[in-house]
Amino acid sequence: MAKVVAGLQYSEEHEWVAREDGNVVSVGISAVATDALGDIVYVDLPEVGSTVTAGETCGEVESTKSVSDLYSPVTGEVTELNTTAVDDPAVINSDPYGSGWLFKVAAVSDGPLLSAEEYAAKNGGEL
Repeated sequence: MAKVVAGLQYSEEHEWVAREDGNVVSVGISAVATDALGDIVYVDLPEVGSTVTAGETCGEVESTKSVSDLYSPVTGEVTELNTTAVDDPAVINSDPYGSGWLFKVAAVSDGPLLSAEEYAAKNGGEL
């Protein structure tokens, strides 16, 4: 069963949000999603300085099984990309909540987010 990390918030589309300093959040995809996708081989992320909108597509994740849209769980300006994940997408599978984070956003508002407990109950994940 895929791991769900307590203390993070999750979108319906399987992205996670970690609150950092002020309004900056880190965004990644959950282990539930990485398990379903299989081996991730490519990731297309929004550009630094671009605006992302909660609930709307902002990139893609390609695996050996399929290509899936990446949805932003928050609205705001992209401030940083994880170049490690772009250069070596396998890190998203091996450490989705750590070194496999995808991008950071200076968030002005959140989309509808679930607690770790709500997300796990809905998606069969394990806390």
